[in-house]
Amino acid sequence: MSEFYFDTKLDQPILLGIKARNLSELLAGMQSVPESSIYYHTHRYLRQHHFLSPEPPNDFAYWITDVLNEDRLAERVSSVDIIQFQSLEALRREFIDILQSHMESSERSPSAPAGEEFHFMAARTFVLHTPHVAHNVGEFVAILKEVTPGSLYYHIFEAKLRLEKGENDFSRWFRDQGKTELADRLTRLDPYTYTLEGLRNKMIQLVEKYG
Repeated sequence: MSEFYFDTKLDQPILLGIKARNLSELLAGMQSVPESSIYYHTHRYLRQHHFLSPEPPNDFAYWITDVLNEDRLAERVSSVDIIQFQSLEALRREFIDILQSHMESSERSPSAPAGEEFHFMAARTFVLHTPHVAHNVGEFVAILKEVTPGSLYYHIFEAKLRLEKGENDFSRWFRDQGKTELADRLTRLDPYTYTLEGLRNKMIQLVEKYG
C-alpha cells in the first residue's frame, strides 16, 4: 500500500486592481479575471468560517444583494451548485450566463455608492508538507482525526476544483489501493453541505466502515 502524504496550504490575498460599480462592470470583471479570482470569491468563506454552518454566500451574491439591492439576482447567484462543476472556467461561465440573462430582462441598472465597489481579488497559494504520512487505513483514520482544517480543505476542495482532478485526493488514494466502494462514497460526498469539522467526522465514519 503506497503512502498518503498530508499537505496543507497558505493563501496570500492579492488585490487585482479591478473593481465594479454596477452589473456591467461586474460582468466585465468576471470575464477577464484569472481563474484564481473566481475560486477566491466562491470559496474563501469555507476556510475563514469552517466551524459555522455550511453553504455560506459567495462574494458575488453578497455584494449584489447588500450593495445593489438586487435580491432576485443574488438568489440566483448564491444558488449555483458549485459541486456540479469540474472546472473553474465552467463555474465562471455559469455566473456570466446568469448575469447576462438578468441584465437582458431587467431595466434596472443600479450603481454602488462611492466606496462600496466590488474589488476583485485572488490568492497566491503556498502548498506546505505536514509531518503526517499514512501507510494504511488505521494510520489514515488516526491522522484524519488530528490534521488541521486547512489540510482537509486542501485535499478536498482545492484538489477537486482548482486543481481539476475530478475527485478529492482522499478518494483518489483509496481508489489506487483497490478500495473502490470507499473511493466512490468519498467522491459522491458533497463537501459543501458540511462544516469542515462535520466533513471530517463524516469521512472518518466512511473510512472506518468501508476501509
